Amino acid sequence: MSTLPPCPKCTSEYTYEDGVQLVCPECGHEWSADAPADAGDADKVYKDSVGNVLQDGDTVTVIKDLKVKGSSLVVKVGTKVKNIRLCDGDHDIDCKIDGIGAMKLKSEFVRKV
Repeated sequence: MSTLPPCPKCTSEYTYEDGVQLVCPECGHEWSADAPADAGDADKVYKDSVGNVLQDGDTVTVIKDLKVKGSSLVVKVGTKVKNIRLCDGDHDIDCKIDGIGAMKLKSEFVRKV
């Protein structure tokens, strides 16, 4: 019987040690054996370029010209983006920009209005 804790992400009991990390073979989640169990449960706080906390539905403005990958379009400085949705990943914000369409933005390039 294993004395290792279950996976905090999927609660699988089949965890194993890999050096100092614990690994779940079912979901692939890795975590430190020394870390507190509640560390992964905390909600991530998203902040804009000046430190304001962002929430779903906020309106933000772009603070830098941003090239749209795979296109010749550019999102200009001062473009207002309404009704943002926060998401996990490299790009924090899902949004729809008039004239361009659906996009993902990094929170470091926007300022809350």
